[in-house]
Amino acid sequence: MITSTSNQQIKNLLQLQKKGKVRKEQDVFVVEGVKMYQEAPEEQIVKTYVSRTFYEKPENKRILNEERLEVVEDRVFAAASDTKTPQGILSIVKQSHYNLKEILTLSSAPHLLILENLQDPGNLGTIMRTAEGAGVNGIIMTSDTVDIYNPKTIRSTMGSLYRMPFYYSDNIEETLKDLKEKNFKTYAAHLKGSRNYYEENYLGGTAFLIGNEGNGLSESLSTQADCYVKIPMSGKVESLNAAIAASVLMYEVKRQRG
Repeated sequence: MITSTSNQQIKNLLQLQKKGKVRKEQDVFVVEGVKMYQEAPEEQIVKTYVSRTFYEKPENKRILNEERLEVVEDRVFAAASDTKTPQGILSIVKQSHYNLKEILTLSSAPHLLILENLQDPGNLGTIMRTAEGAGVNGIIMTSDTVDIYNPKTIRSTMGSLYRMPFYYSDNIEETLKDLKEKNFKTYAAHLKGSRNYYEENYLGGTAFLIGNEGNGLSESLSTQADCYVKIPMSGKVESLNAAIAASVLMYEVKRQRG
């Protein structure tokens, strides 16, 4: 049993929770809670840590793989956790890796999201969770988008992180060219849109461009879209939260495709 916060494994857990650079170097991330543990692909779990109180409950022992398990004193576990009220279980999990070609061939008419410079980890996690529900085939992000393995992002995905393909693009303009060569139609969610989002046909390869929470899409990226679409507003509201706007668009595609 680990009984000290000075333990090297606990120190490493804290580094993985806080620093994207460390996660990238070790090619792993940390998940917390029973749901995230149970839904994690078995082959990707590196090690699991449980609090002594959690481990002592018979119903919890039944779900645990004892081979890669470490029991931790409660106060030490609390120090290593990123949540205020930890459930008593967290795991180190191997990161997933997808390439663009793989994502573009997941369907005969792929439905994609392209996210530019999103900075709120909760927004990204919510988008990923909603994307799975709406049948999106993959999420493409600019390299300056928040780390998908940020603890807050992970919690917001509610497990969709394990199942939704994603790709960080170092050159989004080139990525858009690749999409157009594959006969995708790209739509910018934009205030200057002349048509409402539900007036378009999304039965073919479709990609929505969603911009930064505060600034929206950059001019350089939005001008490369095939079409601007808008979400009609009432009252004095000018725009929606990025995750909400993405959800509206994603579910229109799902509706059209039945």
